[in-house]
Amino acid sequence: MFFSAFLTRLYLVFASLFVIAVIGIWLIPRSDISVHAERRPAFDLATFFDGKSVAYGIFEDRFGNLRRQFRVEIDANLEGDVLTLDEQFLYADGEQDRRIWEIEKQIIDGEVVYTGRAGDITGKANGRIAGNAMSWRYDITLVLSGMEVEVSFDDFIYQIDSDIAINRAYVSKWGLEIGSVTLVFLKDSLAAQKLPLDLNSW
Repeated sequence: MFFSAFLTRLYLVFASLFVIAVIGIWLIPRSDISVHAERRPAFDLATFFDGKSVAYGIFEDRFGNLRRQFRVEIDANLEGDVLTLDEQFLYADGEQDRRIWEIEKQIIDGEVVYTGRAGDITGKANGRIAGNAMSWRYDITLVLSGMEVEVSFDDFIYQIDSDIAINRAYVSKWGLEIGSVTLVFLKDSLAAQKLPLDLNSW
């Protein structure tokens, strides 16, 4: 009986350590954006999104299961240091959505930083750029299974070529990752082949 109790306690200890390790992995922060400082082409938010662009994306849950597909038509306008991004979405299930970002570029202590606002964003979004990459973090209210849920987005945008960028966004709630979004942005001649997007039917 003593040996059985010992094994039970040992099992509980290892189970607890496993749970702590898994949670620890979920809570590990992403790499600092500065590690991309030498990568090219250098990403400039306003230059890349100037005019019209398109994007195609998917949302996967934390197990890698595809949950949603969507496409976006983006119209950008720069006035001074404020970039307005008008994003119109169509999802594969027929849902339509629209988000209008107002993003301000600032220089703080010699570093270029971005702050942004949109109607469904809680507070402000914050962004930084290094090399070909941009980090973009914000809290947003989404409708999931008919309920409004506030989640956090940790976006990384990587410019791959003059007219292609890839966005990986990690979605979390209470610090635990619940899914991810992958987006491919196309601009200039690549976008022109797709414009105007059909935003009424999939």
